[in-house]
This record gives sequence, C-alpha cells and structure tokens, in this order.
Amino acid sequence: MNKRITAAAALLAAGMLALAGCSGSGGGGSSDPIVVGSVNTISGPATFPEASQAAKAVFDQFNADGGLNGRKIDYKALDDKGDPATATANAREIVGSNNAVAMVGSASLIECDLNKKYYEQEGILSIPGIGVDTGCFDSKSISPANVGPYNDLTLTLTYGSEVLKLDNICVLLEIAGSTRPTYQAAIDKWTKATGKKPSYVDDTLPYGASDYTPYIVKARQAGCKALAVNPIEPDAIGQIKAANAQGWNDVTFLYLTSVYSDNFAQAVDNAGAGVYVPAEFYPFTEENDINKGWRDLMTKNKIPLTSFSQGGYLAATHFIQVLKGIKGDVTRESVTAALKSMKPIDDKMIGTPYTFGVDNTAGWPIVLKSGTHKWEKVADDWLRLTQ
Repeated sequence: MNKRITAAAALLAAGMLALAGCSGSGGGGSSDPIVVGSVNTISGPATFPEASQAAKAVFDQFNADGGLNGRKIDYKALDDKGDPATATANAREIVGSNNAVAMVGSASLIECDLNKKYYEQEGILSIPGIGVDTGCFDSKSISPANVGPYNDLTLTLTYGSEVLKLDNICVLLEIAGSTRPTYQAAIDKWTKATGKKPSYVDDTLPYGASDYTPYIVKARQAGCKALAVNPIEPDAIGQIKAANAQGWNDVTFLYLTSVYSDNFAQAVDNAGAGVYVPAEFYPFTEENDINKGWRDLMTKNKIPLTSFSQGGYLAATHFIQVLKGIKGDVTRESVTAALKSMKPIDDKMIGTPYTFGVDNTAGWPIVLKSGTHKWEKVADDWLRLTQ
C-alpha cells in the first residue's frame, strides 16, 4: 500500500514538472522571469552604452513595481565590442541559450545586419533603442525606436534647403560596410521631395582621421555653402576645427543626431554659420514635462542624459506597454504576435507614433551657434518627412 502511494506521488510530481516546462519558448512557468535581451557596442571606438543602461533602468523600475503580475523581467545586455563574431555569438546566447522572448534596447554599430536573418529564423523581434546599420531598417524582424542615420540625413538636408534656404549644399560621407547605397537613397529621397541636388558628394571621408583639412579645403574650393555630413562626434569636432583653421566662418554644418551632446557643444567654439541637427527625439537638453519621466529615471540611476539613453528608455517603455496587453502566458510567440498587431503608441518624446515595422521619420530642429556652447530649439514642432 505504501509503495503504491509512493509510486503515485512520484508520477504526479513528474507530471507537474512536465507541465511546468511546456509553456512555449522563452515563456517558462507563470512565476518564471521574462527574459529580454540586447546586443550593444559598449566598448570599442564608437560606443552606445546609455541605450541598454536606460532600458535596464526601465525594466528595474518595472520589476520594483511588481513586474507583470509578479513576473519580473530578466534583462541580459551583452557587449559585442564592435566585433562581428562577438555580435553573432551574443545573439545566439540570448536567443538560443537564454530563450529570450524579445530583444529590446540594443545599440550596436553592426548587430542588426549580422543577426536579422537569425532573428527571423527564430521568430523573435527586436526593438533597438538606437538603430545604426542598414539591417536595423530593412528587416521585418527589427524596428528601432529612433529615426536612424538615413532618415536623419534626409531630414537635415530638407531643413537646410527648405527652411534655411541654403543652396550649394555638399554631402560628405563616412561609409562603414555596405551603407553607401542606403545613404544615396536618403539623398535621393530629399531630391525627389524638393527638386534639389547636392553640389557634389564626397564619400571618402575616413572614420577617426587625425586631420580633415584636405576634405574641408576641397569642399570650400567647390563653392559649398553648407556641408551635410554623417560623422561620429569626434570626427565632427575635427571637421569643424579644420574649417576654423582655414578661416571658413560662413559655412553651415548640417549634421545628424550623432553629434547632439553636451560634450560636442563644449568642444566647439566657432560653429561657423551654425551646426544644425534634427534631433531624433524631443531635444534632451530641454527641461520640461515632456522629458521629465525619462530625465528623472536617468538622473536617479546616474545614466548620461543623451539621445542614446532616450532611445533605450523609449524602446523599453514601448515594450512594456505591449507586454501588459498580452492575454495568457508570455512567450516568444505571444510577444511576437502582440508586437506585430500593436496599436500605435503616441508619446510626445517622438514625432512619429511608434508602431513595430513603421519608420520614425520626424526630427526636431536644433542649432549650436558660435560661442554659445549650448544647443537651442529652432522650431516649435517636428520636421516630418512625407512618406
């Protein structure tokens, strides 16, 4: 009799264990953590650590408030170091080994292009905080929170020609990998909308050059009145200083959000006729109710106030809003279905309501004037591209 009871108890326990393990990929039992991941360039020559830090702060606050009916988010943010092999290994560790339900808040120079086919194969979706490479914008499995460098280039060209009424705009490009056609498409989009063309395009600018004087001299000799450039922050500082050294003080710089930082503003004394940027999110240098939730959380967690942290914050908050609407167990499948069928999320920090698979195409024009060391808004509303 005792043996029968013991055997029955063992079978019951085994059945319960089996049921606990049958809730779908990335789901786990009703009290298991919800695994979410990101692949980021945190170390290397060009880094974006604030995005994943901001996403983690959002998830930590969500967990502290009780999570999703008691279930906490286990956020795994890995560093790809700007290395292709590491970026692919990171994705496979998070998706394959850790059974993540989604990728949220990533910010990498390379990972989207490398991992997009893998994400599609595994049925997992990614909401990067900062999308950089072309793969972030041409994959059905990836939908960044930010505008991205390509629409950003179209925006800055549009502001230069249509608002500032500049002519003789020249385009100088720093090309990484296979991005040249995508940047050309951004230029062509501007041409189609405005009928304007760049005076010339130089796509030979190197990343991290010690001296940009030859490129600046060539542009000045070509009669350029404005330079539309896609640099990382240190390169932009070098380009402006090269123009300063040539006494070229009436040139307008049309840059991307990549240079929008307090550090850049402090490093530039002579900004020529002005450095204009279409901020991808509501200007972070503005202290008001629009930025308050993000600013308070970043300050509490000692995370730098930058556009990168805005992107990570928004990616995580978008994800949580969709997560809360899921009925039943949270699995990779249910998260993917919820994201693909989500209603647009309207937030005053962004000019385009967020919908997975729909590009953000709005920027807020700001300027850095010579001698001010301070970014200022130059518009009362978003500059939006026509779809």
